[in-house]
Amino acid sequence: MTHREIMEALTGLLLAMFVAMLSSTVVSNALPVIVTDLHGSQTGYSWIVVATLLTMTASTPIWGKLADIFSKKMLVQSALVIFSIGSIAAGLAGSMSTLIGARAFQGLGIGGLTALVQVVIASMVSPRERGRYSGYIGAVFAIATVSGPLLGGLIVDSPLGWRGCFFVTLPVAVLAFFTLQKTLRLAVVKRPVRIDYAGAVLIMAGISLILVWVSLAGQSFDWLSGISVVLVGGGLALIAAAMYVEARLASEPVIPLRLFRDRTTALATGASVMIGVAMFAATVYLSQYFQLARGMSPTEAGLMSIAMVGGLLLSSIVSGRVITHTGRWKRWLVGGMVLVIVGLALLGSIDAHTPLAVVSAFMVVVGLGLGATMQNLVLAVQNNAAPADLGAASSLVAFFRSIGGSVGVSVLGAVLAHQVSGSVTEGIRGLARRGTISPEQIAEMQHSTGDIPKLDALPVPIRVLYENSFGDAVGHLFLVSVPFAVLAFICVVLIKEVPLRTTLAATADSDENVDQAADVAKEARR
Repeated sequence: MTHREIMEALTGLLLAMFVAMLSSTVVSNALPVIVTDLHGSQTGYSWIVVATLLTMTASTPIWGKLADIFSKKMLVQSALVIFSIGSIAAGLAGSMSTLIGARAFQGLGIGGLTALVQVVIASMVSPRERGRYSGYIGAVFAIATVSGPLLGGLIVDSPLGWRGCFFVTLPVAVLAFFTLQKTLRLAVVKRPVRIDYAGAVLIMAGISLILVWVSLAGQSFDWLSGISVVLVGGGLALIAAAMYVEARLASEPVIPLRLFRDRTTALATGASVMIGVAMFAATVYLSQYFQLARGMSPTEAGLMSIAMVGGLLLSSIVSGRVITHTGRWKRWLVGGMVLVIVGLALLGSIDAHTPLAVVSAFMVVVGLGLGATMQNLVLAVQNNAAPADLGAASSLVAFFRSIGGSVGVSVLGAVLAHQVSGSVTEGIRGLARRGTISPEQIAEMQHSTGDIPKLDALPVPIRVLYENSFGDAVGHLFLVSVPFAVLAFICVVLIKEVPLRTTLAATADSDENVDQAADVAKEARR
């Protein structure tokens, strides 16, 4: 393909990637309004995010394998259709359960888009020329990350309401579909593959049962109960079965366990899980803090998110350029994790009365740390992997970061729900004892203390109580996240730095590495 043909096809691919990225960021500031409008709870708030993460994570490696069997163009377009159907269903949802189901279906399409865009670009462009076009991908990611929260806030405050956040991506998805139809022309190159459906299903089923237990225990049933035993026991059994399938039965497993023999891959994967917890704590629940603890509109909450995103973009760009120039990357990982730990600890001190300038400064610190850490962990793994394992090792880090994010959102959401519920219940009792509110006012509250209320409709004393409770609880979440960041820091420190390769390795070396990787894979299957 000529440069012009590549750029024409790349336009459709970048539109598809923009749709996938925007769908995650545009809804962040709409979540408090959505849950209030659909009479949801804090658990429902968490699962709107978790449902998409789980299906996206489970489907991403399957989409990659399908690309070796079917037309890549047809698969990207199919992912766009699935995403669009899920978006329409989410926008029309009349209940929390329907919305969560639609978000799970939407995640299937997002998984396809994020996986296939990279596969198609690799099919069009040689490795030597690929860096020439990677800047466009970075720019799209940055635009979606920066514009998503602000755009979502503006849409929620407009006549479109929160449902518009799900419809806004549809025109872009349609444009991407027809642009790809017109410009993308790839030969269908097939190779024999075996898709590890069993491994993907078992892994996600096991994790889902654990997350359901974490989300509902202490509210719908006791932590120590028969239901807890069933959920935890079932989840662990499914995960154990998944590990057996991955190690013994799957010829091309979703998680190639042999890669964990490499120290860098194992440590970077562990760090990615912990960073996933910290990253989603910062992005998902800060929006709730600004709207429920500080009384901001979704638009104002979107403007506040620029502080963290700006820090993330700055450090990712600067660290990337310096690493390219020097070939040294570990100092950025270590320094980035130090900033993440410090930033989370500082955010752990916030409450409903902390000056917004101070909160923004703390957010910048976390953003700077995440930007210097996330992508550079992938770089460290790629630099250490054999050429034959490059794709598997790279996807492994992203896979476990998504799992860490799913676990983090669910666990931290359960902690937040428990703390807010307990604080509000105790506070209402105190207000009643002091005569600040009347029994009639309490009776007028159309929700339980575990729900997310519409603050404007509450009596002033109860509204203030909720704001203070959310402010204190979100600050506590960041303190809970600090130990996870410390574990990630320990993993990063233990990684051995290998200077970045300046080539993809000589042909002989590459062939030797491929042969060695194939031998290891055969031995692992035995």
